[in-house]
Amino acid sequence: MESQGEKKRFGRLSQWFLRKQESSVILVLILYCVIVTIVNPVFISANNVVNILRSTGFTLIVVVGMTLVLITAGLDLSVGSVFAMGSIVCGICCTAGISVWLSMLIGTGVGLLFGMTIGFTIVKTGIPPLMITLGMQYIGRGMVSAITKGVPVYPLPDGFTSLEKISLFGIIPIIVPVSILIAVAGHIVLSRTTFGRSVYAIGGNQEAAKISGINIDRTKMIVYSLTSALAAFSGIMMASRLGSAEPSTGTGFEMKVICACIIGGTSSFGGTGTVLGAALGAVFMEVITNSLTLMKISVYWQNLFFGVILIAAVLLDQYKRALMMRQSVKVKE
Repeated sequence: MESQGEKKRFGRLSQWFLRKQESSVILVLILYCVIVTIVNPVFISANNVVNILRSTGFTLIVVVGMTLVLITAGLDLSVGSVFAMGSIVCGICCTAGISVWLSMLIGTGVGLLFGMTIGFTIVKTGIPPLMITLGMQYIGRGMVSAITKGVPVYPLPDGFTSLEKISLFGIIPIIVPVSILIAVAGHIVLSRTTFGRSVYAIGGNQEAAKISGINIDRTKMIVYSLTSALAAFSGIMMASRLGSAEPSTGTGFEMKVICACIIGGTSSFGGTGTVLGAALGAVFMEVITNSLTLMKISVYWQNLFFGVILIAAVLLDQYKRALMMRQSVKVKE
């Protein structure tokens, strides 16, 4: 009797897990890690796991904001440029003798202003976010190039470069707990607040959200502003790790972030997604990058691999949406 009860509990637990939106990425991630470990046992070494967590931290910070953007049925292709801009502005302020914390605040503030510009332009012109953020991507990258002339900003003060070297329990880099705290805050905002419900409502049906009294323009402004501020902050932390502010940093970063969100179950059509799923997607992306590097696969092939993954994730998203629509039609009938 006891064994039958345990089997029933296990069955219910299994069904609950499989119904969760994040279950697929968890299963694929575990399977992939097992395969890579068999091929190269170094993959699960303590140092390599720490490296994966550190790299994931920089991506995860921006993924939190991008998840909000995608849920509103938007898109932000400028985060890579803002990533570089935040690091450059902070680096220039540090080398000018401004205190480290104030320099970080200024760099993040520049990212916030950039995001506010994006949000304002989108809500006031009605131009699709794809076009606006693509243009802002070039503007941001152009500003970085014009300011630096392509020359990295260095040397940076020891007080700044030592930030990323701070570790928790002497093992875990500070970027890991910081990114987790940001992700937890994003999860709470998205799942437990009125603002979070507004984000889902806008992505699900913008006209219905407008009729319900949701301030669509303000919500979109906040979402894009927050995303750019997080991108700038992540770039600042990367500059602390590298010991210099590199003008080329963040190139292609936006595709990794978007891919992580979609793999984690965030719909590219809006209305669906969770921060937890996107966080798992970020881990998956870094696991792939790390494993391919360990197996000495060329970076050019890695980009091809990421492109295939992104297309597959979008196709899976479309399949899930079509399946849900068919199920809803059957229920109505």
